[in-house]
Amino acid sequence: MQSGKSFHSHFGVVDHDTVIGREEGSELEARQRDGTVTGSGRYLVFRPTLADVVIGMPRGAQVIYPKDLGAILVAADVFPGARILEAGVGSGALSMTLLRAGARVIGYEIREEFARRAVANVGLVAGSDASYEVHDRDVYEEIAEPDLDRVVLDVPEPWRVAGHAAAALRPGGILVAYLPTINQTAELRDELRSSGFVLAETFEILRRTWHIEGRSVRPDHRMVAHTGFLTSARLASAPMARRPRRKEQAGAEDPRDLAPAPDQKTKSPTATAEGD
Repeated sequence: MQSGKSFHSHFGVVDHDTVIGREEGSELEARQRDGTVTGSGRYLVFRPTLADVVIGMPRGAQVIYPKDLGAILVAADVFPGARILEAGVGSGALSMTLLRAGARVIGYEIREEFARRAVANVGLVAGSDASYEVHDRDVYEEIAEPDLDRVVLDVPEPWRVAGHAAAALRPGGILVAYLPTINQTAELRDELRSSGFVLAETFEILRRTWHIEGRSVRPDHRMVAHTGFLTSARLASAPMARRPRRKEQAGAEDPRDLAPAPDQKTKSPTATAEGD
């Protein structure tokens, strides 16, 4: 909200000055252009949530949606004070989320206009004193920061970063990547395996809201389904590093050649520290 500005909708006009300073949850009426109040346009005043900001903020690149941002926080096990390298900062939605969780974020972005937009958006939400810096640096070439706790990637070819990430992360550090297609994801999973990462997991988040009104209870007709695939993996210690790619193991040409026989019992995912 800015003093002297106003919000316009088909219900009427709301002056920002009538909103600034009001208690959250209070109600106000919109006025018509001639200044009259008809009572047909009523608004409740609340501070925007982070999800509201992400959806409505100025953007130069497609943002990661709130449903995936929350999942990234958990998959990356973000904690206060964590040193996180974020590559592909886009419009700053993920940066805001990581900072809100208390992390210290170092961003790599090769597109100057995206970097400027991200810094501006993050500054409005997190403030100018936030532990946030963005460098004009290509993550495909190197990661200059050592001993990182987490690496979070929103770039088209994250498999090209796996080796750099393995060198920059501390043992047990976590890499999380966001990708739009499963083919990209499969390429990443192969490279993670050969770069010393273990416990890899890929998933997607589908969000469906419900219509609940009296006795009419049903799923809403529309939902936010696929937006992207999330992959997380942990960096193993040196003896586990540099495992061969799946297609190179035992001379197998097809990953299905490595599947267990139908009558062979498979291990639980928690039974091995190497499974993905």
